[in-house]
Amino acid sequence: VQLQASGGGLVQAGGSLRLSCTASIITFNRYALAWFRRAPGKEREFVTAISLSGSSTTYADSAKGRFTISRDNAKNTVYLQMNSLKLEDTAVYYCAAKSLPIRSETLPSKYDLWGQGTQVTVSS
Repeated sequence: VQLQASGGGLVQAGGSLRLSCTASIITFNRYALAWFRRAPGKEREFVTAISLSGSSTTYADSAKGRFTISRDNAKNTVYLQMNSLKLEDTAVYYCAAKSLPIRSETLPSKYDLWGQGTQVTVSS
């Protein structure tokens, strides 16, 4: 089982990026999905999560109003649309999956599967 993240890159402050994460999971719709990030010298932090059907989402305060998570269960893919990017958004972004979730989780330890990460660099 693999999660493959893509879409990172270099973008100017105020710009946008769309990250994608495709999973080789047969039962993709039984997994809640999330994005985390790790900035240089910092701990991995929660960004956003989405429920099995996509009807419920959770955002960190830093992401609210700028980032949007979505999923396409037919394509086994979760997306992170990032707008109005700031310098402090520079980080490696990871997608994660949690099987049979009871509630939205924000702790990395709660997630079963992880992608390899994709670098997002925001320049001034």
